[in-house]
Amino acid sequence: MTLDFQSTLFDGLDAEAPAPAMTAPIRRRELSSGAWVDVARGWLPEPDAVMAALIEHVPWRAERRAMYDKVVAVPRLIYTYMIGEELPHPALAAARDTLSAHYAEELGEPFRTAGCCYYRDGRDSVAWHGDTIGRGSSHDTMVAIVSVGDPRRLHLRPRDVERREESFAVEMGHGDLVVMGGSCQRTWEHAVPKVAAAGPRLSVQFRPFNVF
Repeated sequence: MTLDFQSTLFDGLDAEAPAPAMTAPIRRRELSSGAWVDVARGWLPEPDAVMAALIEHVPWRAERRAMYDKVVAVPRLIYTYMIGEELPHPALAAARDTLSAHYAEELGEPFRTAGCCYYRDGRDSVAWHGDTIGRGSSHDTMVAIVSVGDPRRLHLRPRDVERREESFAVEMGHGDLVVMGGSCQRTWEHAVPKVAAAGPRLSVQFRPFNVF
C-alpha cells in the first residue's frame, strides 16, 4: 500500500496557509435547524506519521452488511477504539484531549471513542447517513473528524428534501479537522461519495459516549 497522495487543494475562503497544528483557526458555518460545522485546516500535528501509524497498527477489518435482498461488502476498512483503548499514535490522543477541552462548554462531556475508516482509493466511500444510533438520535452532540491522506469531500445535505438547496461539501485535506455539531446528526446527513481516482485517505472520528 502506497502513502503517496496529492497535496490539499484549497479554494475560496479556505485558501489560507494553515497555522501551527492544534492552534489553527476553527471557523464555524451555521446551518439550518440548529446544526453547524467547524473546519480547521492543517490542525493535526505530524499528519505523515499519524497516517503511517494508522495504516500499520490499526487492526483493520472488512465488513459485510445486508442491503435489500443481498449481503454486500462495506466499501472501506474500519475499526473503532473504545473507551480506554490506546490509540495508534500519541498525536491522536493529544487531539482527542484538545478537542474535549475546546468543546467542553458546548458539549458538556469529553470525546471518548475513536472510529477509524480507511478509504483505500476512490472506489471506497460512505453513503448518506447521520450518526443517529444512541444519543445522537434525540440529543445534540458532536462528531469530530481528523483526516489524513488524499483529499476527499465530505458532502452534507438537510434531511428535509425541501431544503436540499442548502447542500454543500467540505474538502478534507491532510491534517484537517471537521466537527459536526448541534443537531447536525439528526437534521442533516453526510456522505463521502466515490470518485474517479484518489489515493489512500484515513479518518478518525472522535465521539462522546454512546454516539455512533
